[in-house]
Amino acid sequence: MNTSEGTGTATAAGTGALYKSQAGAAEVLRHYQEALDAWPVPAERMRVPTRQGETFVVVSGPPDAPPVVLLHGSGANVTMWQDDIASWSRHFRTYAVDVIGEPGLSAPVRLPLASDAHARWMDDVWEGLGISTAAVVATSLGGWLALDYAGRRPGRVTRLALLCPGGVGRQKMGGVVKSVLLRAFGRKGVARSARSLAGLEDPALQPVLDTVIRNFTHFKPRTERLPVFPDEALRGLGMPVLVIAGDRDAMFDSAETARRVRACVPQATVHLLPGVGHAVFGQTRTIEEFLRA
Repeated sequence: MNTSEGTGTATAAGTGALYKSQAGAAEVLRHYQEALDAWPVPAERMRVPTRQGETFVVVSGPPDAPPVVLLHGSGANVTMWQDDIASWSRHFRTYAVDVIGEPGLSAPVRLPLASDAHARWMDDVWEGLGISTAAVVATSLGGWLALDYAGRRPGRVTRLALLCPGGVGRQKMGGVVKSVLLRAFGRKGVARSARSLAGLEDPALQPVLDTVIRNFTHFKPRTERLPVFPDEALRGLGMPVLVIAGDRDAMFDSAETARRVRACVPQATVHLLPGVGHAVFGQTRTIEEFLRA
């Protein structure tokens, strides 16, 4: 069962564990509401009941089109897909999910990574949305969640498109430590951290950088190491898998990610982008072609 809403007004209630202050939570969610109001295509905002509390989902595209689930990364929310959704929703029914425990409108709950807790949460979300099988597009932490779900629920994920996914190449914890230290210097420290770790140096990405700075100034991200999927888990992925990563990723060893995916995943396509950091942009067409293949 799910419920839909008209405006989906953001609220800071119940977010204390995720933010440094209620005022900071209110600032992040106010800007998030403005971004939701600027969603570029007609959409339905839904609140799906799960065993972990409500999950917020933005649904776009024709109701009878093939379903695609979108999972964002850490410190983000569904608005990270705003540049892609106009293209993808022409051909697919897209379900942009606010991951729980992140700066969106889903429940402020953080589940243990070394368990099936996220897969069971995802079961509830898919059931609430009426999805039995779907393609999944995901990035970073969302990529880890997508790989975890595809491995635990064989047959449910039909295609898997991953941007700089966690859980495959070595996680560079030095970057996490640097990020934590820089955040002690406020917005300037967060800005330096975002530029170096995410690779947001291009002036054209200033709006993205502004959002990252705002979120990580007020939001308390997860800092634990993501569990690494063993070779046998990757070999068990029976669906076509697309992996796109930057060769200058400061968060994960992207060369190792590419090597392991090519060696272990039966139906793998890998693009290692030169000069690109952890934040990967401009892949709308590539992913759409993969999803429509």
